[in-house]
Formats: sequence, structure tokens, C-alpha cells
Amino acid sequence: MSTPLPVIDDSVLDELGETAGEDFVAELVGTFFEEAPEMLAALRQALPTGNAESFRRNAHSLKANAHTFGAMALGALARELELGGLPADDRGLAVLEAAYAQAAAALKERIGG
Repeated sequence: MSTPLPVIDDSVLDELGETAGEDFVAELVGTFFEEAPEMLAALRQALPTGNAESFRRNAHSLKANAHTFGAMALGALARELELGGLPADDRGLAVLEAAYAQAAAALKERIGG
């Protein structure tokens, strides 16, 4: 049985802060809070229209952004959706949205915002 991924891997966030500076990290996190909901909305819009390319692209972007901040569980879920093709229903998106809410709350607690 594998260990669950952390909502936020503090070591990733700490390293980012050391290399980029805490102010820049706060700015990046703010941008993530603006862009991630748009990516989630684009994923939702891609389902009924059957737009597999938009779905894959937005899942990929969300994965990359999540990993930047150490949001490992969110990144892993986005990766599954990215590689899985257009799903038959929105259950995976509901799980992804819940993981985003958890990651956003944890980042807000850690960084502020």
C-alpha cells in the first residue's frame, strides 16, 4: 500500500522560496489562484464538447503548476487526467476540484493570500 501524497510538500515550497524569494513565491501563488480555477473550468467545458486536446492541455498545465508549489496530490490527479484521455464522466474532475480546494487552502495558510 502506497503512502498518500501530501497536500503540500513543504520541502518543495521551501526550496522555491530559497531560490526565488518569498515575495516572488507569493506572487506566483496569487497567479496560481487566478489561473487554476480557469483551468478547472476549461476541463469541465472540454467534456461535453469532446475537446480532448483542450482537456489534455489544461490538465497538463494544472499538473505543472501544482508541482511547482509542492501540491503533490493535486499534481498526481491532474497527471492521471492528462494521460487518461477524455473521461466518460466528470467524477475525476470532481476529485480534482476537491484536491485543488485542499491545496489552495493549504497554500493560503502557508503563504497567505
